[in-house]
Amino acid sequence: MTASAPPARAATRAYVGLGSNLADPAQQLADAFAALAALPHTRVAAQSSLYRTAPMGVGTRQPDYVNAVAALDTALSPRQLLAALQAIERRQRRRRSAPNAPRSLDLDLLLYGDHRRTGLKLLLPHPRLHLRGFVLKPLLELAPAVAIPGRGRARKFLARCRAQRVLLLIPVVRAAA
Repeated sequence: MTASAPPARAATRAYVGLGSNLADPAQQLADAFAALAALPHTRVAAQSSLYRTAPMGVGTRQPDYVNAVAALDTALSPRQLLAALQAIERRQRRRRSAPNAPRSLDLDLLLYGDHRRTGLKLLLPHPRLHLRGFVLKPLLELAPAVAIPGRGRARKFLARCRAQRVLLLIPVVRAAA
């Protein structure tokens, strides 16, 4: 009797937030998008424009961030995807010195289908997604009707973030349908 491979997992739409404010942030995000596209069993379905945003919750001065969101169709599990995101961060020299410290790359798993999970290392949806204009704006660019499991439509939270500066930096040009 031969062992067979486990059945392939169906693809799930996941959204990943990307951010950087060190070492050429726009290039860091371009490199991260390329690394996401190279993940096994994963396809980058869409990527948002790049946005310039002010650092949040920081008492010290640091450079503005460049932020974006990627829509992925992936057969990786949430834990596998999180591990892959952390490996990309390490390859791009992410250092976790202190909360809210400047960083070469930050990849956050925002949504994984309609999954809700509470754990030490993985929380879904991202617990502060609804509070962050720098995530909501690019997310809504890709998925205007997206819902945050347990909270409702993401669009209703964007107005609450209007005091946060989120400026279009580099628009994505999409092909006409």
